[in-house]
Amino acid sequence: MRFLLPTGALVVWLRMSGVPLRLPARDGWVAALLGAITAFYTLALLSAIGAIPLALAILVFYLFPLVATVTLAVCGWEKLGRQTLAAIVLAFAGLTLALNPHGGGLDLEGVALALVGALGLGIVIAVSSRVFRAGDSRPVTLYIAAVAAVVLIVLCAAHGELVLPQTGFGWLGLVGTSVFYAFAMIAFFIAISMIGPVRVSLLSYAEPVVAAGLGVTLLGEALALPQIAGIALVIAALVGATLWQPRKP
Repeated sequence: MRFLLPTGALVVWLRMSGVPLRLPARDGWVAALLGAITAFYTLALLSAIGAIPLALAILVFYLFPLVATVTLAVCGWEKLGRQTLAAIVLAFAGLTLALNPHGGGLDLEGVALALVGALGLGIVIAVSSRVFRAGDSRPVTLYIAAVAAVVLIVLCAAHGELVLPQTGFGWLGLVGTSVFYAFAMIAFFIAISMIGPVRVSLLSYAEPVVAAGLGVTLLGEALALPQIAGIALVIAALVGATLWQPRKP
């Protein structure tokens, strides 16, 4: 669902914009491979959430900005500046405080799955930015979403045991989260084409902070002082990273 929706939305949007759906052969194969990686890292992350505490799974998964930045630097596509590295370390430290993960009864397989998720997303961010460069990211996103949908449908069919929601509220949650995910996925890759993969990866640290804020406002959850300090660290790192990034001519 989370990949079928953006596939359909992008087909309609590109048709209405008069943009060709097909990519050049080389870019198409790379985008298709990124779609397969996307399917497997998504499955790995969701499996990790089922095996270890949510906060720990998210914390390990949010190593992906570091993975993306290091990948770009190793391949010679971007420079790894000290300011950027410092911002990543500061944001990750803040996230650790904000999520307050507990490692009791640690499931190493679950941690490994979350790490696979981080590696997968980091690679997708780094490589996809080279496929569409500063051009239109939508055809590449279409390939990624479509291939990810096909791979996951095949895996679900092979595994069986598909369980659909049993209540109206369950269906609302399924459809609602799928719609939000579709919008976020499309916007994420558009942002990469506009401001670059490093800055987008860093700004992704805002996601758990927003989730914590929604927990307070919508669910009445309370934040301890270390969590508040962690959120402040993440915000400081994001602001600093944004200001430190040099403007491209």
